[in-house]
Amino acid sequence: MAGATADGEPIEYAEDPIGAARQGVNPTVLARMASGWAVMGGTQHLPGYCVLLHDGDADQLTELPRADRVVFMRDLVLLGEAVERACRAADPGFFRINYEVLGNFWPHLHGHVHARYQWEPDALRVGPIARYGSEREAPEHRLGPRHDPLRAAIATALQDILAED
Repeated sequence: MAGATADGEPIEYAEDPIGAARQGVNPTVLARMASGWAVMGGTQHLPGYCVLLHDGDADQLTELPRADRVVFMRDLVLLGEAVERACRAADPGFFRINYEVLGNFWPHLHGHVHARYQWEPDALRVGPIARYGSEREAPEHRLGPRHDPLRAAIATALQDILAED
């Protein structure tokens, strides 16, 4: 049954984002890509934060065959291009895109796409996003309806980029 586990319970996208994406019940999904799912990040401390979730069992990039690694990285770059297009159009302070493939916290292959802005504090504008600490997770930064316009712009840009291929 779509949107439910084997025992009929609904899939909670925060607990199983990939399973929920497969079932069509993950509201953060922007697009299905060759290697997985492009999703809007659950926090929007820096607007436009997105994640590419690998649709498989790999924990880290080197667990994939080389050809699949290239597909994953290509998808990550395409997602970054879409975030850049949308964020540049939405905010004149847009500065650049940063990419991360970590896996230390959640042992499943995924890649982060961070939009960076000129309006960030000077001491935090360079270097990893983690330097912001717990501020990134503050309740006021949770993904919500106020992010719908940017989410739609990223999804549209991503569909356009995928159609160009």
